[in-house]
Amino acid sequence: MLLIDGKAISEQIKSELKTKVEAYKRRTGKVAGLSVIIIGENPASQVYVRNKAKSCVEIGMRSEVIELPATISQAELLRRIDALNHNPEVHGILVQQPLPKQIDDFAVTLAIKPEKDVDGFHPENVGKLCIGRLDECFVSCTPFGVIELFKRYKIETEGKHCVIVGRSNIVGKPMAMLMMQKLKPMNATVTVCHSATPNISDFTRQADILIAAIGKANFITAEMVKSGAVVIDVGINQLDDPTKKSGKRLVGDVEFEGVSKIASAITPVPGGVGPMTIAMLLTNTLKAFERQNCLS
Repeated sequence: MLLIDGKAISEQIKSELKTKVEAYKRRTGKVAGLSVIIIGENPASQVYVRNKAKSCVEIGMRSEVIELPATISQAELLRRIDALNHNPEVHGILVQQPLPKQIDDFAVTLAIKPEKDVDGFHPENVGKLCIGRLDECFVSCTPFGVIELFKRYKIETEGKHCVIVGRSNIVGKPMAMLMMQKLKPMNATVTVCHSATPNISDFTRQADILIAAIGKANFITAEMVKSGAVVIDVGINQLDDPTKKSGKRLVGDVEFEGVSKIASAITPVPGGVGPMTIAMLLTNTLKAFERQNCLS
């Protein structure tokens, strides 16, 4: 069984990006810049934002974290985004989810210029993904990270049956669109299952490649997986664990102990897909910098 080490691959990617960032700085005197807006004091969001900012600094990018109160109006938030859209030192903009109830998520997504939408959520980027214009868009970072794992581990996907459990706009849908592309390492036959799918295990047991992104701890068990399948666990769930200092432990959507015994390859949680999401955010930010400075 192959353990797919996303942490190690993400470090490789960050090292490669650092070399590019330094080369562009010598050549142009400029560095790529990412601005992250965080609203309120959600502890999980704060951890994610800190990790993103830290990773930016590690590879020499400019990082800016804009902390705004949970009471902020939508008009004020959109004004802040517009200022970043027009700031030439800001190449990527990210608004950390979740947002307060008075904020319309879609309005925020539309407000970010597509060329600075390094999360890949703007309809223009999603549309280009759907029609296969991958060289002209930004791809949502988590699915992008999964594809990069397939590439670097040389996992064969062409002609395989890929079953995706989950249909979110952030993971499930873009993952399906990517796996259907007529490119390597994609070009798979894709089935998408979700909360309204009856007898999900009937589908998951057919999967050569099973991608779990349903947000339910240990949902995928060994009985639901075909022997020899490649299993990608996108889930990050917290369970109570009094043996841990924090009182919590992280688990995925896949029951790792059982499934790892029959899978040919599997990602762990933590240390699998999670680190890749940040690595691909940095990749998208550098790509945005290149495009905005006519360097690619």
